[in-house]
Amino acid sequence: MLLSVVIPLLNEKNNLLELHRRLAAVTEKLGCDREIILVDDGSTDGSDQVIRELVARDPSVTGLRLSRNFGHEAASTAGMDAARGEITVLMDADLQDPPELIEEMYHLWKQGNQIVYAVRRRRPGESRLKLSAAWLFYRALNFLSEVSIPLDVGDFRLMDSRVVQSLRKCREQDRFVRGLVAWTGFRSAAIQYDRPPRSSGKTHYGILKLFFLSLDAFFGFSISPLRLASASGILIMLLSLFASLILTAGKLTGTISASALAFFACGLFFLGGVQLLCTGILGEYIGRIYRQAQHRPLYLIAEEIAAPNRAILPDAAKVAA
Repeated sequence: MLLSVVIPLLNEKNNLLELHRRLAAVTEKLGCDREIILVDDGSTDGSDQVIRELVARDPSVTGLRLSRNFGHEAASTAGMDAARGEITVLMDADLQDPPELIEEMYHLWKQGNQIVYAVRRRRPGESRLKLSAAWLFYRALNFLSEVSIPLDVGDFRLMDSRVVQSLRKCREQDRFVRGLVAWTGFRSAAIQYDRPPRSSGKTHYGILKLFFLSLDAFFGFSISPLRLASASGILIMLLSLFASLILTAGKLTGTISASALAFFACGLFFLGGVQLLCTGILGEYIGRIYRQAQHRPLYLIAEEIAAPNRAILPDAAKVAA
């Protein structure tokens, strides 16, 4: 049996040797063949040189160097497109996803589960702001989304080949891989773990980047924002009607003073803000439709770094995918 391990990375050269050592130990313990696919998403720290060193040392390692930084979701997709195993593990390169958990995931897969998630129980070393934002994000997404997405789950997971084949059919530009995996609906199980602090380097997902990822998740898996815009319009219409009735009654009874102009001004600014918000929501959906209509490839592979006779991609795939 072949186990594929897909690892998207950006400037992680200090973690790759240790990650490979631990992955090799786990796969040898499982007694299965392995392929380790390292997807270099435009690194500038010499990560590609470490990948070449690993390929020379271990023929089961293959590097895919993207032509530029396409983003973590696109890099993950590139690796899964290339994976050939009966099962595929998707994980980060920062050693915060312990490779030793793959053994437990494997046994749950043997029991008939086609997806095995790793749920982060504790996340030491991360700021309270980031933890609070992540907690709110997952619960808000589950509330608004039409797909049930597991809470507190990152990209670390094991997937059956049928799941990976299904994901290859999903080619939207604004991707949220965690949501797409949940969307497939295959039988799943979860394991919990305490996520260790980053081994070296710094995270590439700051608050701003997480915010944009959350937008892709919300707008990619729910039309609730559009319904929210409609509900806001109905609510403002009812409030305006109610205010008009009060002002009319006050005018007839002589209880409305000139200060009512301030009330009108506040209402006008409030209405303008709601209109801009609704326009922005519509713009997000229209922008995503525009990008999808362009039919551009999700990523471009500049180079495949592989041992002789171990190339996994045809030449055409190195141009566009």
